[in-house]
Amino acid sequence: MKSNFTLAVVSIFMLISSISYASFPVERNVVTTINVETAVEETTTVLSSPAAVVWEESQTIATVLWFFLGFVAGHRWYLGSPVGWNILYILTFGGLGIWAIIDLIDILTGNYPGL
Repeated sequence: MKSNFTLAVVSIFMLISSISYASFPVERNVVTTINVETAVEETTTVLSSPAAVVWEESQTIATVLWFFLGFVAGHRWYLGSPVGWNILYILTFGGLGIWAIIDLIDILTGNYPGL
């Protein structure tokens, strides 16, 4: 009974924490070149949120490949990982699941090489 209650509380906490996040605006300077011949540059200040990640189509495809073809390194072949590492990934069953989880995190955060 106690474990069911604990599981319910943890599940609710995880659901709430995945929906809401704390964020603060970050100032960054963006330099744009107006005229290439005279090298005139314009600097503008842009406020952006570090928690907002730009999601690309390749991330969606890689995530789907990870889910359905992860056991044969489908996502790694798609993203252009070296052949030797892909074969090692297959032979070690995704590094006994550790590489697979790291790959998923890298794909979701956009840090995987090739994205």
